[in-house]
Amino acid sequence: MLRHLPSVTDLLDQPAILELCTGHGRQLVTKWVRQAIDEKRDALRKQLQHSPAENSEKDAAAVRDLLRIELLEAVAQIAHESDLERVQGIINATGIVLHTGLGRAPLSAGAKQALQDAAGACNAEVDIATGDRRYRGYQLNSTLQLLTGCDSSLIVNNNAAATLLTLQALGAGREVIISRGELIEIGGSFRLPEIFELSGVILREVGTTNRTSLKDYENAIGPDTAAIMHVHPSNYRVVGFASKPDEADMFALAKKHGIIAIDDIGSGALFDTKEAGLPYEPTFQHSIDAGADVVLGSGDKLLGGPQCGIIVGNDECVAKIRQHPLARAVRVGKLTLAALGATLDSYTREESRSEIPTQAMLFATTDELQSRAEAIKQDIADVPELQISIRDDVAQVGGGSLPAVELPTVVIALQHTKLSADELAVRLRTGRIGVFVRIQNDEVILDIRSVLPEDDSRLALAVRLIRSEDR
Repeated sequence: MLRHLPSVTDLLDQPAILELCTGHGRQLVTKWVRQAIDEKRDALRKQLQHSPAENSEKDAAAVRDLLRIELLEAVAQIAHESDLERVQGIINATGIVLHTGLGRAPLSAGAKQALQDAAGACNAEVDIATGDRRYRGYQLNSTLQLLTGCDSSLIVNNNAAATLLTLQALGAGREVIISRGELIEIGGSFRLPEIFELSGVILREVGTTNRTSLKDYENAIGPDTAAIMHVHPSNYRVVGFASKPDEADMFALAKKHGIIAIDDIGSGALFDTKEAGLPYEPTFQHSIDAGADVVLGSGDKLLGGPQCGIIVGNDECVAKIRQHPLARAVRVGKLTLAALGATLDSYTREESRSEIPTQAMLFATTDELQSRAEAIKQDIADVPELQISIRDDVAQVGGGSLPAVELPTVVIALQHTKLSADELAVRLRTGRIGVFVRIQNDEVILDIRSVLPEDDSRLALAVRLIRSEDR
């Protein structure tokens, strides 16, 4: 058996391997071929140790053919597993509209086109009219002024970077006052007290977890105070015996004492979430109107754009932040700027509800979701191994936005006669069209709330492909 293992050269000449070389490159495929041969050789040695085989030259050709087929299948499996490690498009059928693990906000068609337009040379840091060099992100300043009421802006790679940079630029070596109830932790073990420490700011906690008064802030202000910081708890809620001062009163207090007012609104909303039947989420424009000197927010949550941190505020504060050495370390690339610019354009045209997928998902009615679910069910109804039902359920906003809020939704529940719910979920996730689902009561749930309408037919095809793979 060991003597009859095909060589690397033999396998590389096979049509299936040549096709893989076209898509992945000969160097990488050669590595996979060697890996498959090495693993097969080790398996054969272990097998022969337990049950020695008789040598039979008359079966040599058949053995070589069998081993070649097995190795071709092994290489194909290695290639498939390698493909799963690549960043690739998938269908989000989990019901979590802003799924952090799946990239949060899906980009609009305009943002996708902007990415393509900026892929080559673009005016990343130059003024087209004058040819002079300018700071990265200046292209969005006028739009953000219009949308938020700010004087100036800066875009960095995420809101955590915006927080770190702002604290270090405006408060290093001095105190920043914050309520104990706002010392948040978000995903990835990002803890605000640690960011304070890293930025060189002295954390001055006031109040308690559930109650903080304006007097608490005022009593904490001293000669070493640089700022008051308000952080919106975008991934949790404090309910019951709880109170905190109005943001406008906090910012007025900061102005009275000549210190900076920083507001981290978290989700980066630019629209009124109450219009979608959701609880209130602070917006950039509300915070600026309330008197904040600097406002921080995410670009890839409720705003519906690419991952970035958006800093808006008055000219003096933003200029200090922009000129800090750390600003270069956390700056964004041209593609992020292009996608964000196109996303903001949807707001200036007052077309965000129809053009930005996140908003379209949040505003979609259950009647619309029901109609789409029925069409998908009809497309997969002839798969005999599936039991299919449609029912009402609840979805989540996700992405650290609007915690504990349940969105009414419509789901397609699947049960497979041969596969468990876990097995079916794996098949859908790793299939030719990747689909992420959730499992409830031993059923695979396809939640239409988080599926892009243009993906409905692909979702149905992904389910149908499971049947062909079973065969």
